[in-house]
Amino acid sequence: MPSRRKFLTALSALLPAPLAALAQPKDAARIGVLLFSNPQTDPNLATFRRGLRELGYIEGRNIVLEYRFADGKPQRLPQLAAELAALKPGLIFVLGGDVVDSAKNATRTIPIVMAVSNDPVEAKVVSNLARPGENITGVTFVSSELAGKRLQFLKEAMPSLSRVSVMWNPDHRDGEITATQSASRTLGIRVQSLAVREAADFDGAFREATSARAEALIVVTGRLTLVNLRRILDFAAANRLPVASGWGPWAEGGGLLSYGPDVDAAVRRAATYVDKVLKGANPGDIPIERPTTFELAVNLKTARTLGLTIPQSLLLRADRVIE
Repeated sequence: MPSRRKFLTALSALLPAPLAALAQPKDAARIGVLLFSNPQTDPNLATFRRGLRELGYIEGRNIVLEYRFADGKPQRLPQLAAELAALKPGLIFVLGGDVVDSAKNATRTIPIVMAVSNDPVEAKVVSNLARPGENITGVTFVSSELAGKRLQFLKEAMPSLSRVSVMWNPDHRDGEITATQSASRTLGIRVQSLAVREAADFDGAFREATSARAEALIVVTGRLTLVNLRRILDFAAANRLPVASGWGPWAEGGGLLSYGPDVDAAVRRAATYVDKVLKGANPGDIPIERPTTFELAVNLKTARTLGLTIPQSLLLRADRVIE
């Protein structure tokens, strides 16, 4: 008997997720998970699952995750969302502001918990962060007021800075470009807007930055810019442009600095929203949370390559210094 039990345990671990789900307890909570990419490559899914485990939700024991994923093909999202809604899970969890609309259009009754990097109000997902009032709640990584502070840090690192190009996606609704432009007037810096909506726009944006003789590049983080992170950083390195950004692995990848929210902490918070909804809370009554913890990272190796001396006052405020 023990050998048979070991065999079944090993077999269940090898089963694809939909088949393994057949063996789950009938009273396990079912959560639909809608992804832009897929469960293997999504950068935040592992953090979300870890957050669930910390709250006592064990996959295969008291919770089942039903995945639908677009593999980077956004046109597939509406159908995938409809499939999840047809399963009538306890709730649907979505990662990404470019994903939540499909879930919202698929159901007005099944609770939706989101973790997004855009502004849900500006994107018209909800009318109010404090009281969403619909079947949607969750967390947003947006904290537009950080944009001015990011420009200030860049100015501290480069006191003579006078021209900055800002790369952003107008379809990723947030207030960072406006906040950066506002801060630039106080700091005496001229800002050039580089709007990119798709991969084909980057070469033109690079040419514009070069023509404008940009002295630094600020990148507003979103899925489009993250997918093209290496391309952006390679352009910046080739043209000796310091890069400043918000959340994401920009500083680790060779950017000069990043200042933004702790995304892992925000995604773990989204797991607590799932817990509340599964325990009966009305999502429309749960305020959508904005980030509360922020991190400044400075890449000293990049600074040395660019011939920049980072002032000690800035290094002392950094949460991470990359040598």
